[in-house]
Amino acid sequence: MSSYPRIARFRSVDELRSHLATLDAPIPLDDAPRSAADGSPLARPLVLGDRTVGNRWCIHPMEGWDGSPEGAPTEILLRRWRHFGSSGAKLIWGGEAVSVLNEGRANPNQLSALACGRAGFAALLAEVKTAHLATFGRDDDLVVALQLTHSGRFSKPVATGRVPRIAYHHPLLDARHGVNPDDASCVLTDADVERLIDAYVTAAKDAAAAGFDMVDLKACHGYLVHEFLSARRRPGPWGGDFAGRTRLLATLIERVRAECPQLLIGVRLSLFDVVPWHMVDGRGEPVAFKDSLPYDCGFGVDEMNPLAYDLAEPIALLRKLRDLGVCAVNLTAGSPYTVPHMQRPAAFPPSDGYPPPEDPLIGVWRQIDACRKAKEAVPELVMVGSGYTYLQEYVVHAAQATVARGWIDSVGLGRMVLSYPALPADALAGTPLVRGSLCRTFSDCTTAPRHGLRSGCYPLDAYYKSLPEAAEVKAIKARMES
Repeated sequence: MSSYPRIARFRSVDELRSHLATLDAPIPLDDAPRSAADGSPLARPLVLGDRTVGNRWCIHPMEGWDGSPEGAPTEILLRRWRHFGSSGAKLIWGGEAVSVLNEGRANPNQLSALACGRAGFAALLAEVKTAHLATFGRDDDLVVALQLTHSGRFSKPVATGRVPRIAYHHPLLDARHGVNPDDASCVLTDADVERLIDAYVTAAKDAAAAGFDMVDLKACHGYLVHEFLSARRRPGPWGGDFAGRTRLLATLIERVRAECPQLLIGVRLSLFDVVPWHMVDGRGEPVAFKDSLPYDCGFGVDEMNPLAYDLAEPIALLRKLRDLGVCAVNLTAGSPYTVPHMQRPAAFPPSDGYPPPEDPLIGVWRQIDACRKAKEAVPELVMVGSGYTYLQEYVVHAAQATVARGWIDSVGLGRMVLSYPALPADALAGTPLVRGSLCRTFSDCTTAPRHGLRSGCYPLDAYYKSLPEAAEVKAIKARMES
């Protein structure tokens, strides 16, 4: 359990500001939330390609463990999409991570593009749009994307364990995640890469036919396309120098644009990473990396100090994405498997994590500040920010302030909408936030899937509380604390 002060303890914005000053983490905070009628910056429309998004709230894509065994939508999964539609956010960025190949599913119940096809994708979209129209009376300013992915090193398409497919052998991650460093069969061949590109294009065509406005070509969190960005050790056209390492993402963009010209293209990008961390004697520590210096297996990492980020290559990539016609990027950081405290600041660790080694507010600031620097460098590209959920009572204060300053164009919410899907609507309506629904970063939504259970908010969502899995999650947490 974290020894850092809980957000709920801060009784005013000024109290939180004072604490942030002691951390050298100057997250900007407005004095009070403002409704749409009162001129909230979050109510301003946002131009995305040839479409207009009705406000500055975004729903991040999440990775459910509740599709069918074949990878098709189920009722519990569709329930989540209905909540996205009624949330009040006008940009639904992906909704769900959909694997373009069955081998690339991160869990045995992840949505599969092969199982969904046009009909399955249309069912997802219908839930969002119907719920949004019923709640708000219009959907002409709603933009809905579908996230396409391949989980690469973290692929687990069957319950018996991971079946990794990697861009290259990694000196630190192979041992950590059970990859035999002498096994060449798990490394994608160049021919495999070509087939992967075709699979992305096929999935994008089905998304376009189903009526989606946009596809997200996922390049974050250590999954396959993100791993290629650091593939300096990979020979051939898909690795090595910057042009080679970004070629897969660039080719995906070019192919989808050519074959699905009506689709907007977005990219969810890990703007920076660091060396992996792990649990040592009950606390989180970086793995030993001295023998790996200069560190050549990261993207956005300082090669001589891989505990720090370096935005030179990420900013160069953002400029490249802009020039390739990407309409927006959704910026995140790190990986939930290797550096959860940087990727998803939380007071309580997931079962495969470690107690926060810093006040989580530092992690929030790290992402906000990195996004600010990216936006300053590439102002023409629409950017969505991440990491805001930990702010809890003060999430609207910070979202308003960062958007008003031009540090970010849109603020995304992920785990917050599992516990409190109506937060964007309440904020824009000027309704006080429901404190009992705010995500307190208990990390059950991560602990559950790490143990093969559905991902949802077991502490706060009455629906999930009633599931048999709720007792299993409690038992797992009790073992963690013993």
